[in-house]
This record gives sequence, C-alpha cells and structure tokens, in this order.
Amino acid sequence: MNAVKRDVSGGADWWLRPVGWQAWAVLGVVLGALALRVAYRVPDGGMDNGIVVRAAEAWLDGRSPYRDRHFLYLPGAVLAAVPQAVLPQGLVRALVPFGVTAALAAGWAGALRIHGVPWRSRFAVLGLLGLALGFAPFAHLVELGNWTVASAVALPLALLCASRGRWGWAGVVLGCAVAVKPLLVPVLLLFVFARRWRALGVAVGVPVVLSAATALALPDPAGFFTRTLPFLLRGGDSFVRLYEASPAAVLPRLGVPGAVGSLVAGAGALAGVGCAWARWWRGAPGAGRVVDTAVALMLAAFLVSRPSYDHYLLVVLPLVLAGAFEAGAVVRGPWFWVALVPQVPGFTWLWLEPGTRRAFKDAATLCLLAAAVFHHCATDRRASAPAPAPPSGSAEGQLAAQGGARRPRPIPAPGRRGPGRGPG
Repeated sequence: MNAVKRDVSGGADWWLRPVGWQAWAVLGVVLGALALRVAYRVPDGGMDNGIVVRAAEAWLDGRSPYRDRHFLYLPGAVLAAVPQAVLPQGLVRALVPFGVTAALAAGWAGALRIHGVPWRSRFAVLGLLGLALGFAPFAHLVELGNWTVASAVALPLALLCASRGRWGWAGVVLGCAVAVKPLLVPVLLLFVFARRWRALGVAVGVPVVLSAATALALPDPAGFFTRTLPFLLRGGDSFVRLYEASPAAVLPRLGVPGAVGSLVAGAGALAGVGCAWARWWRGAPGAGRVVDTAVALMLAAFLVSRPSYDHYLLVVLPLVLAGAFEAGAVVRGPWFWVALVPQVPGFTWLWLEPGTRRAFKDAATLCLLAAAVFHHCATDRRASAPAPAPPSGSAEGQLAAQGGARRPRPIPAPGRRGPGRGPG
C-alpha cells in the first residue's frame, strides 16, 4: 500500500488512539435509533427505494419499469430490486433503513482504510457520529432509502483498489456500481488520467453487458433511452426540480435565464475537470492524489448533472474527511467547514425553510465545497516539497541514524504497470 504522509503533531495523535466502549455504544444507539425511526415511520423502506421496488414489481407483472418517469436507473437496478419485490413488506420496511445505515458506515470504513486511519480510533467513531448527527443529508438518505448508497460504498472500495495499484479490481467495483446507478460514471476519467485502458474497458464493459442482458428481459428494452434519458435532458418535472441542487436548476428559480444557468454550471464543471487533471499530474503520488482527483471529478459532475441532490455529497464527503491527517488536506481549510454549515440540522435561513426551497441551501453547500476542493487540487504542491525528517525517537529515525533505513520502492510512472498490481 502506498505510504501516506500524515501530520500527527500536537493533538492529532489523540484522534488516532483507540476509543473506549462508551463511544461505540453511543454510535450504535444513534445509528440504530435513526434506522428504527425510519422503519417505524416509512412503510416501504423510503420513497426512493419504493420507486425502484415498484419498477421491479412492474417487471414481474409483465409491464415496463420505465412507465414510471421517476424511475431513473439502468435496467440492472430492476433485477437488483427483485428480492425486495418478493419479500413481505414488513420485512423490507425494517431491512432497508438498517441496510442503508450499515452501508454508509461501510463506506466510511473504506474511506478510512484508504488513508490508513485505524477503524478503532477516536476519529473513526466520532467522525461517523458527526456525520450522522451533524450532516442532514445522512438522515435524508436513510429516510429516502435512495440507491445512491451503493455508490457511497463502491467509490471508497474502488479508490482503495486503485491506490494499491489494483486498477483492474477498481474497474470491476466501479462497473458493478454503475450497472445499478450511473452516478459514478465521471470517475471513469480517473482511469483516463492514469492511462489504465484495460481497467477502463472493464469499468465500461461490466455495466454495458449487465444492462444489455437485463434489458433483453424487459418488455421495453430501450425504455431507458426512449423515456428516462429524454426526461433527464429536459430537466425532469416540477417535482424533481424543487429539490435539485445544481446551479442549472437553482439559478432559473432566482430569475436567471435557463441558458445562463446552464452556462454557469457547465463552466464550473469544466473548471473542476481541469483542477482534477492538475491534481493528478502535478500532485504527489499516493492515496491522496487518487482520492482528490476522484472527488473533484464527482463534484464537477454534481454541478452540471440533472438531477443533483443533497445526499449525493455522501459519496464524496467521507473520502475528504478521512484524509484530515494528510499534510495540506482540504479539510484543514476554513472554506470546507463553511460549506457544511447549511447542512447542520437545525440551521435556519430566513425564507428557506420549507422543503420546496431547501435546494438553495443544498446548492450553497455544493458550490462552496466544490470551490474548496477545486482550489485545493489546483494549488497542491506536495510533489515538490521535501519529505519531513522522521522524529528522532521513532523507529524510522533510529534506522536513519544507524544508516540502515530501507530505501523506498520506486513508484511506477502513470500508465506503467509495477510489481504487485492487479489485473488491468
């Protein structure tokens, strides 16, 4: 695994020490109470989950799943939702919120693993507790049962594989996630930047094959292209647009012409892709480079995509937070935390509290967070900075003093395969 340069000076070491059982108990109570509340109040595992389950039920009845214009998934999601369609509703009602909560915890654990943060540390437990209590989209995602949670688990796992040189497996994970929901398609550019063409072929081929095979079993095989895709290109309907956080959807609600809003969103997305490219080619190799590039690509897509919801941020936010101990991390900048303020539960903006106007707060968070990450990627200079000398009391410092420190293994240049790499 690539070494991660971490700054554990001062009080940071406290965060990396093992946590007591009391913190684990509090975390379990909070997550369990959140899932239990949703299971008690929501009959079908969440509104968004219910849309996918009804699509699977329509297929089992011989009808096209794409008759419901709010079913925005690829055909693979229909097959994945069949188990819920045949299980008793009471069981689904309990399984979905607990499953979504567990999946979000797994995504956080994967993000920690990328950056080498111990799972049993105070930061791991308190960080997840902070996401559950202090970041409103966490509860929104559990309540909706949205299948964005699959991407929230798959992206950290794919980036973990990529950071360890196993690009082929990263392509498999990414392809399986895209086959269910195409949210992670922008990350394919990461494979292009890294010149991992075989892995890119895997990441593209898996969803194409799965979607084509599943579509052949549907009454309307081309329904995604004839019904869903035109619906998305038109910007959805009046209900969808109320909750979209993209500038292309929010600015017209403020009186800005739609063309100007789309131009602003497109310019932001292009800037994000450029910053991601700069981070990849000029940044220091390691897990941080992989994560920063992927996060910038996803945020660029969120700026321009239709729809774009608040819970999409849970795909990238854990990855950014988990890198807090890397020198120069974006988390250490003030604007990162300013961007999260509108999503603190209980935070109120005058005239913005009704649910139909919540998108303005979501848009503020998205734009500020994207700007902070883009600036971080564009100005990163850790590649040229000398590595700090190890402390004299550490094992590395003693070996260096004795002249017996091991020479670091060279990191292969982008596009070349090195020892220990997986397929692709």
